[in-house]
Amino acid sequence: MPHHSPLVATIVGAIVLAFLLGALAQRLKLSPLVGYLIAGVLCGPFTPGFTADPDLALELAEIGVILLMFGVGLHFSLADLLSVKAIAIPGAVVQIAVATVLGIGLAHLLGWSFGGGLVFGLALSVASTVVLLRALQERRILESEQGRVAVGWLIVEDLAMVLALVLLPALSEALGGRPATATATTALVGGDAGIAVTLAITLGKVVAFIALMLIVGRRVIPWVLHWVAHRGSRELFRLAVLAIALGVAFGSAMLFDVSFALGAFFAGMVLSESPLSQRAAEETLPLRDAFAVMFFVSVGMLVDPSIIWKHPLELIATLLIVVVGKSMAAFALVRLFGYGNATALTISASLAQVGEFSFILAALGVSLDLLPAEGRDLILAAAIFSIVLNPFFFLAIDKLRPYLVKAAPTPEAAKVPALPQTEKTEHTILVGYGRVGRLVAAGLETAGTPFVVIEDQEDAVESLKKAGIEVVNANAAALEALVAANIAHAKRLILAIPDGFAAVGVLKKARTLNPKLDIIARAHSDAEVERLKQGGASFIIMGEREVARGMLGHVFGLDKKATSDAASGAAAEVQTEEAAKDAATRAIDAVEVPLAGDSAPDLLAPGTALPDLGDVLTSTSDTVLTREAAVEGGAKVVVAEQFPQDQPASEAVPEPSKPAA
Repeated sequence: MPHHSPLVATIVGAIVLAFLLGALAQRLKLSPLVGYLIAGVLCGPFTPGFTADPDLALELAEIGVILLMFGVGLHFSLADLLSVKAIAIPGAVVQIAVATVLGIGLAHLLGWSFGGGLVFGLALSVASTVVLLRALQERRILESEQGRVAVGWLIVEDLAMVLALVLLPALSEALGGRPATATATTALVGGDAGIAVTLAITLGKVVAFIALMLIVGRRVIPWVLHWVAHRGSRELFRLAVLAIALGVAFGSAMLFDVSFALGAFFAGMVLSESPLSQRAAEETLPLRDAFAVMFFVSVGMLVDPSIIWKHPLELIATLLIVVVGKSMAAFALVRLFGYGNATALTISASLAQVGEFSFILAALGVSLDLLPAEGRDLILAAAIFSIVLNPFFFLAIDKLRPYLVKAAPTPEAAKVPALPQTEKTEHTILVGYGRVGRLVAAGLETAGTPFVVIEDQEDAVESLKKAGIEVVNANAAALEALVAANIAHAKRLILAIPDGFAAVGVLKKARTLNPKLDIIARAHSDAEVERLKQGGASFIIMGEREVARGMLGHVFGLDKKATSDAASGAAAEVQTEEAAKDAATRAIDAVEVPLAGDSAPDLLAPGTALPDLGDVLTSTSDTVLTREAAVEGGAKVVVAEQFPQDQPASEAVPEPSKPAA
C-alpha cells in the first residue's frame, strides 16, 4: 500500500498545523481562527515547505459547511425564518446591491470591465457561512433575535448567489466575457435559453426544492431517524444523521442546483420538529468542528501573500469595502427597521467578511474571462484579512454593549412592546422549558412554589400561556429578560437549558444583578461543572451522575419498603399533599445529594420510599402516592425523556409511526 496519498497528506497536514498554530493563537489571547488561517498559508502552494492539495482542501471544507448548516437548521424552524423575513429579505438584497456598486466603482478605477466589476462586487457582498455561525455560537446568541436575523439574512444571500451563479454564464457574452459552455439549464430547454427562461427555471427549481422538503421531507426524514433510533444501535443512529445531512445536501445540489449549505440547512430544519433533534446535533458535533477547521485552512491555502506588497493600495480599498462599506450599509438598514444599536452592530459585524460563495464566484468570473486574475487574488486576500479581523469587531461590540444597553434599555425592535415586569417577589425564575424544564415547572406548580419561566421558543411560550404559567417571552441572555423576570427580588434561578456553557452567560448576568441569588444549573461534563462553579452557581447537577445514583439507589434497596408493600398487597404508603409539597420544595431548595462517596441522605423520614419527581407529580384526588403504589393503581407516572449517552436508544424512543401520505 502506498504511504503517500494527497488526501491523507492534506487532512493530516492541515489538522496538525491548525492545532499547533490554533493553540499558539489561543495562548496569545487571539482567536484560534487566526491560527487556522495562518496554517493554511503555510501549507499552501505559495509558501516553501509542505504543500497540501488546495482543491482537496476545499472539497473537505464543503463537508464542514454542510454539517454546520445542518446543525443550525436543527435549532431553527420555518416559523423562526418567517418571523424575520420582513428585515432579512429587503436588508440582504439592499446590502448586496450596495456592496456590488462599491465593487463596480473600485473595478472602474482599476480599469476593469463592467462585467469584471459586477463579479468583483458580488463576491465581496456575501458573507461566510462558517465565520458568521461560529461567531454567533461562540457568543451564545445563535437562537436569539439577533441570531435569527443574521441567519435569515445569510439564507437570502445564499439564494441570491445561487441565482448569480446560474445567470452569469448566460450573461457572460453580453458583459464582455467569453460565451459559456452548455449548462444544465440550456440542456433542459433543448438549446440556448434566454435570460428570462433561465431565471424562471432557476427559481422554479428552488421553489420545487423548498416545497419538497416542507411537504415530503418534514414527514419522511424524522420518521427515518425515529425508525433507526428504535433499532437500538448508536453507531447506526450516528450514521443515519450523517447520511441525512450529507445526502440531502448533495442531492439538492445535483437535482435542484441549490447550494450544499442551503440543502443541509433545510434538512436540519425539517428534522428540528423531531424530539431526537438535540441528539442528532450532538452526534454531528465532532465532525462538524473538525471539518469547519478544514474550511479556514483551505481559505489560507488559496492566498498568495505577495499580494500584500504587490498591490497594497488595491487590497486596502477592497478590505474597506468589506469591513466598512458593507457593514455600514447593514448597520443603517437594521436601524432603519427599528432595531437598536446593539442588534445593528451585531449584524454588521457578522457580515463584515467574505467566504465560500466569494471563492466560487471569483473562480467562475476568471473562467469566463470577466474577472482578471488580480481581482481573484484581491478577493482571496480580503477574505483572509476580514476573517482575521472579524473576532476583534465582536470583541469591540462586547466592550460597547453595556453602554449600548444602558443608553437604550427598551427592547430593540420598535414594533415589539416593552417587556412587562412580573409582580412576583421571592420567587423562582426557571430558564428553559424543554424536556427538563417542563418537569421542573410541573414540580414547582404542584408544590405551590411561585415561579416565572423565561423562554423564547414560540411553541413553548404558547404551551406556557395555555397552561396559565407566567412567561417572559425573550432570550435569557438578554438583560431585559432578566429584568422583566424581576431577578433583583427573586429567591432562586434554575437554569434548565441543556448547554452548560451557554448557561454561564446567563448565570454571570444574574449574579451581577442579584448577588444573593440561589442559582441551580445542570451540566453534562466536568468542564461545564467547572465553568458553572466559576460563574457563581450555588448547586450543579450532572445528569449522568444522577442517573447512576438512581440506579444504585434501586440496587441497594433504598425503595425496598415500597416494593415489598406492593408485592405483599399491603396498603402502599401514602404521603399527604403537604408532605409531598415539602419534599418538592426541599429538593428545589438544593438539598445536596452527594454525587459520589457516602450513600445519599434521606429526603423524607426514615423508612419511606426514596422520593423523585415521579412521586411528586403522580397524584389522585387529595393525595400524592409513591411511584409503586401509583403504578399499581393505574396512575400515570412522569419520567424523564432524555436517555444517557451510553444507554441504547431503543429504551428511550417509542416505535415510530409511519409517515403520513
